[in-house]
Amino acid sequence: MLSERQTATIKATAPALEACGETLARDMYARMFKNNPEVKPYFNPAHQQSGRQQRALASAVCAYAQYVDNPAALADAVELIANKHVSLGILPEHYPVVGKNLLESIKAVMGDAATPEVIDAWAAAYAELADIFIAREHALYDAKQQRYGWTGLKPFVVARREAVSDNIVSLYLEPEDGAPLAAHRPGQYVAVHTTLPNGATALRNYSLSNAPGTPYYRISVKRELASSDDAPAGVFSHYAHDELAVGDRVRLSPPCGEFTLAPSAQAGRPLVLMAGGVGITPLLSMLHAALAAEPERRVILIQAVRNEALRPFADELAELARLHPNFELHIRYSEEKPQAAPEAAQASRGFIDDALLNAVIGETPADYYFCGPNPMLAHVCRLLDARGVAAEHMHYEFFGPADSLEAA
Repeated sequence: MLSERQTATIKATAPALEACGETLARDMYARMFKNNPEVKPYFNPAHQQSGRQQRALASAVCAYAQYVDNPAALADAVELIANKHVSLGILPEHYPVVGKNLLESIKAVMGDAATPEVIDAWAAAYAELADIFIAREHALYDAKQQRYGWTGLKPFVVARREAVSDNIVSLYLEPEDGAPLAAHRPGQYVAVHTTLPNGATALRNYSLSNAPGTPYYRISVKRELASSDDAPAGVFSHYAHDELAVGDRVRLSPPCGEFTLAPSAQAGRPLVLMAGGVGITPLLSMLHAALAAEPERRVILIQAVRNEALRPFADELAELARLHPNFELHIRYSEEKPQAAPEAAQASRGFIDDALLNAVIGETPADYYFCGPNPMLAHVCRLLDARGVAAEHMHYEFFGPADSLEAA
């Protein structure tokens, strides 16, 4: 436990580290990849190049400093990050690697201000935080072993490929040993590990888009192009689209993640799912589960896409709408005016806004789950907050780096 003096030192120096947070994070990653190249495969190079990983680490350091004397306040963040770590196979021996390089970077960035007392306080704080993560991750590993029958990475075979839009391909993955698969919780993801043709390895997280209880896991991969924020084209996504073939072998972690569909707590309360682009993947698994478990519950999916060519799972959603009269599908196109709504669906042009929600759900209290690009998440949160939706009825998935040891 931190002493009062160490706690005071952390809080006193946190503003200085916050001011140079991204510089600190860039120095730490560069230092760690040089000193400990064995950890580099755990990190997504696109997030490194764009700066997203550095910003995530800087935010994590500042958040911990703010709550250093009340770590229980970070329980939700710890759960999110611990699940990411377990999916990637992070182990207790990885924590000293990050800690050593982080402390060296604090010394480099703070200069003379990084006195022995300051470094001692941050070392103690990091050790305490590492202990919290290690304990939670140990419990999660045990739970994965009991539910799914394995931890770490297990060999799977690509049994089928299916293009579900112009930029998304679904891969149906079956366990190489033929063992039955325990049903995942709708909304969870897996880590996918593969060796690329050039000998490099890739380790990425992908949501499971299949209905729970199928004899396969399905991931649906968007082809990631180079972006304006200097992120390079997605290495694994291009490999999955262009080279990964039926019969090829990958390795998967057990399903992880806390963005999962909860049973309806109140009878008659509709379920509203809002998906932006490839963000539909965890929501599609939730949709299948909700329709199977609660066939009388009103379920609404608002699918926001740029145009029809980029709308994934059109046939699957049309079939679900045909089979389930309690399911309502509304498609929102941002780039084109729909000529006619697809069968068993409504369609309109624009973005998700208050007028759309008024038309689709009105003032009826509902449970909301949404997933998509980060600007969409922020926009929908503001929209629902303005409509008076309580936080406990808003559930969303953040796609991107969650902390310093995360490669999604």
